[in-house]
Amino acid sequence: MIIAVDAMGGDFAPHNAIDGSILAASEYGYEIILVGEQYSIEKELSRHKKVPSTISIKHASEIIGMDESPAATIRKKKDSSINVAVNLVKEKKADALFTAGNTGAVVCSAALKLRTLEAIDRPGISVVLPTLLNNSLLIDVGANVDCKPEHMFQYAVMGSVYCRYVLAKKEVKVGLLSIGEEKSKGNELIKLAHDLLSNSNLNFVGNVEGRDIFSGKADVIVCDGFTGNIILKVLESVAETVAGLFKQQLSSNLLTMIGGLLSMPAFKKLKRKVDYAEHGGAPLLGIDGICIVGHGRSSAKAIKNGIRVAAEAVIHDINQHIIDSIKNNHS
Repeated sequence: MIIAVDAMGGDFAPHNAIDGSILAASEYGYEIILVGEQYSIEKELSRHKKVPSTISIKHASEIIGMDESPAATIRKKKDSSINVAVNLVKEKKADALFTAGNTGAVVCSAALKLRTLEAIDRPGISVVLPTLLNNSLLIDVGANVDCKPEHMFQYAVMGSVYCRYVLAKKEVKVGLLSIGEEKSKGNELIKLAHDLLSNSNLNFVGNVEGRDIFSGKADVIVCDGFTGNIILKVLESVAETVAGLFKQQLSSNLLTMIGGLLSMPAFKKLKRKVDYAEHGGAPLLGIDGICIVGHGRSSAKAIKNGIRVAAEAVIHDINQHIIDSIKNNHS
């Protein structure tokens, strides 16, 4: 298994990317190609007493910043770490890639160089979310902000496949995010997408509302990229705010501090359940290659798990299952 890692992507690159890659190579035995400015990578590697022999370097002379325009920069910076990593997958020199870099640039590069799978019009970014019952998948969260009903249907198929083969869910329930459960609720896009999903072979449970995202009512929640990205950013803000308020209350007096200490094991379990670092990254589904996009602030642990998720997608042959499922739902 060969995974290309964009060593220059993310807020803490190349430090965290390299630390996470070493953890993954040591724990899973994967062959990892660190893509980026060679001197910077070698300098970071020199901090470690032992570097797995399965780690190598592919030089890339340019870096795409997190705030740069995706489409223009991808064409201008041909030797960027993102482009070089995607090319490794295209040329079959790597089985998959992981990056915590500029999400828009990753989507543009992957779509241009790898192209989309057969019968897939637009790729979609999916994220794993905790629910009261189990994990669920939200798709799309930013790859395609201007959707058509066909795109929503394709997201549902791709999300269903990912849940079945990577998240190991036997019966995958698909829900369509709307402003009400009734079929008549929602804008024209939602109504047309509802019709497509209702007539498919998917286990479609109908419309779901925002309050259902964490209830476990659906294993796959489908939305357009504009809405999904807003949801994702709001969830990140809420999580940080709640954690901050919780700490304030625990330290308010001696009694709450004692209660907090006694409850610490439960808090740690909850933290693991909601921690994005446990899931590693967001799969970019629908492209002819495996690409996992990590959070810009990904820790070494998150990057290690993102590399693991990339390998799991390869092992389960996700793309072929997506193609087969699309054909099955069109027959």
